[in-house]
Amino acid sequence: MADSPSLSTGFTSQSIQNTLHQVATSLPTPRKQNIACDACRNRKVKCHQRVGQEKCSHCQTKGYPCTFFVQQATSEKKRGTGSTRRRGSSISSDQVQTSLLAAPTTPATPTTPRLPATFNHPSHPVGTSGHQSHSLSTRVSDDQNNIMQLILYLLTPEDPSQMPTYLSNGGYRGYRHTGHEKNYVSWGEIGRKLEDQVFRTEFALDLVEVYFQICHTRMPLLSPDEFRNDLRKCIPSNLLAQLTMPVSFLQAPQIHSADPDRTVHPALLAIVLAWGAKFSEHPILVQDRTENGGRSCIAQTLLSKSREVAEAEKVHRVATPDHIVTALLMEPLQSQNPNDPDGTRHFWVSCAIRHLFDLQINHRSSKDNFVNGELKGTLRLAWWIAVLGDAYCAAFFRKKCVIEDEDYNIDVLDEEQTEAHHAGNMNGTSSAQSQYHSWMMAAHAMARCARLMARQLWRPVTEAEGIPAEQVYHIAKLLDNWRDEYLTRVGVPSNFQAEWDFVAAVSACSSDAQFHVLWVVLYNAIDEFGIREFNDATRSGQSPSRLVNYAQIEAVKNRVSDEALRGALRIAGLAGVLTSNGYLRLDPNVLHFAIYAAGVLLARLGRPEVRACVAGLQQYGYAYEEAFSQAAEIEQLFNENGSGLLPDTQFVDPFTHS
Repeated sequence: MADSPSLSTGFTSQSIQNTLHQVATSLPTPRKQNIACDACRNRKVKCHQRVGQEKCSHCQTKGYPCTFFVQQATSEKKRGTGSTRRRGSSISSDQVQTSLLAAPTTPATPTTPRLPATFNHPSHPVGTSGHQSHSLSTRVSDDQNNIMQLILYLLTPEDPSQMPTYLSNGGYRGYRHTGHEKNYVSWGEIGRKLEDQVFRTEFALDLVEVYFQICHTRMPLLSPDEFRNDLRKCIPSNLLAQLTMPVSFLQAPQIHSADPDRTVHPALLAIVLAWGAKFSEHPILVQDRTENGGRSCIAQTLLSKSREVAEAEKVHRVATPDHIVTALLMEPLQSQNPNDPDGTRHFWVSCAIRHLFDLQINHRSSKDNFVNGELKGTLRLAWWIAVLGDAYCAAFFRKKCVIEDEDYNIDVLDEEQTEAHHAGNMNGTSSAQSQYHSWMMAAHAMARCARLMARQLWRPVTEAEGIPAEQVYHIAKLLDNWRDEYLTRVGVPSNFQAEWDFVAAVSACSSDAQFHVLWVVLYNAIDEFGIREFNDATRSGQSPSRLVNYAQIEAVKNRVSDEALRGALRIAGLAGVLTSNGYLRLDPNVLHFAIYAAGVLLARLGRPEVRACVAGLQQYGYAYEEAFSQAAEIEQLFNENGSGLLPDTQFVDPFTHS
């Protein structure tokens, strides 16, 4: 996969201040305010105040005390004195719109550790009352304290009786009765190690590196050097000097950003740490899984708290590049168990799509509105990842697509990229770019097919009446066309070479499996809902065999059944090879559904090849805990439909046999 454009996470706090300054200087001159004392204000008479006298002429004549309490209270209310005002930014392609959102201050319990009351992050700058302003050194100190407190919050075990709650103003409440340090007892030796700030910081940085080594290669939405640089600025220099881990973070090159105050977004940091915990082999996590039957309490805590931080930071409400990336990274982390209340609900990818709509990334004309080429490239890549995620999530989990075909008019490749791709004029990284462009075009074509399937198969009328035979023909034809045009280009080739690297092997297997599982999805829908023409004949008391087109409908049903079985066997073979190489332990939830769906179908048919799916899900379980339960479910289903317990099976290598 080609290197992604680096991420520029939006407009800087300085540009927001400049915009506010321009708006303020363009406002009309305010009218002159008439200041009256309380007595004159109550009597609604003109207040004559003379220089050098303590009382106005009216109060002096009547002997009244000349006070200004009402005027002072009114002025302070208008200025917002004593309250915290929070600016939330909504970024369009050509301007920044800002608004002031009042954020109530929540008092902290004396024994409660909490983050500072302000979170001076560029995406959510916090205004202070009056004319106070922080110096650069003060802002840097605040950012460092905020991020270090955030890491402490994320890596603190949850008290079952007092669930911690992350506040939008940068703080959190919880542990009212015992204090957070006593909760580390629930993590035993693990907790005692994480109490040390140096060890805790090194552990967090290790999770960041794991994310970039494993997850970033599949969804390259971040610039590693830029992210490391933003995070490094949040670590105090005295603590940074104590870090001895030989991680690339310490040697990351300095990035001279246009905004020297820019720091890492808290929600983005939280989700990166949650990703890293899924795949890290850090001794702390190995011990954690060993003590909890293969499941990680730390990884689950990080995932739960990353959702809380994202919600508190208004990731789902405010359209910024950081929030789009955070939402897209959040969706694949969710459980794929439909009975899990925290499972995938198509929520986060829908949020990212709404933000992309707000920024008009789906319009071809929007590319001319981006001066920052890196930002344009990042948002375009985010758009296509959202398109794929929306289509697959809808087809696999029976959701309604957010994106439809007519919702965008941008091309997978720009005009100049398309010409270069067809002409083969790609110098430099020509091979990588060509492979990436082929993959993108194939993935988009498959996404459109999956989108059509979701739109036609998961409608209430389809559930009630069945699938029209015409739609079955159409979907089968689209899948055939995709196979003919793309499978040999992006799928697993017959001359597979063992020296393929992880990314190349897993990318090819993913494209291959995603195509074959769509046949399984189509077969399951026909098996559950039936063909509408057959259902109508049965309901009217006729035999379906008497229909004029009975033979044609029956033929396409049989073909879908054959393709589904062939696809399930193909996926089982791919899973067997990937499992034997340990690759599924490192797959960020791309092949999960395909392996589970293929395993269920093979178990229903009593096919012993299901063993590969079970083994694959068991390897998946180290990162996605619901896979353990899914593997047990498939084993039980096979035992009910097969001939006894699952045997150890030798599989045909799918790389040498199609």
